[in-house]
Amino acid sequence: MTPEAFHAAALALPAATMTVQWGADQVYKVGGKMFAVLGEGGFSFKASDVAFEVLTETGPGVPAPYMARAKWVRFYDLAAADEAEVADWLKTAHALIAAKLTRKARAELGL
Repeated sequence: MTPEAFHAAALALPAATMTVQWGADQVYKVGGKMFAVLGEGGFSFKASDVAFEVLTETGPGVPAPYMARAKWVRFYDLAAADEAEVADWLKTAHALIAAKLTRKARAELGL
């Protein structure tokens, strides 16, 4: 997957925004809450409990530094990642974070 494809897949999600933080990292948010990060060293995203276990124990992912307790997964090689699979992970991450927003916030964002 290319960085451009990652960017397009993340911003295609409803009410998704992107900011640049921590130097040059692209941080993707919904309702002001992070759901994915793309940096020079790879990418990270919020995962469900089951996906976190599968991706970090038997898959190519590792628990994301500083965010593992919140079930974030880190991948170090974006180029080796399958585009459809990453797009699906982003969709799930977005849904997990959007579900935690208040009912009012979701309504304001059209979610």
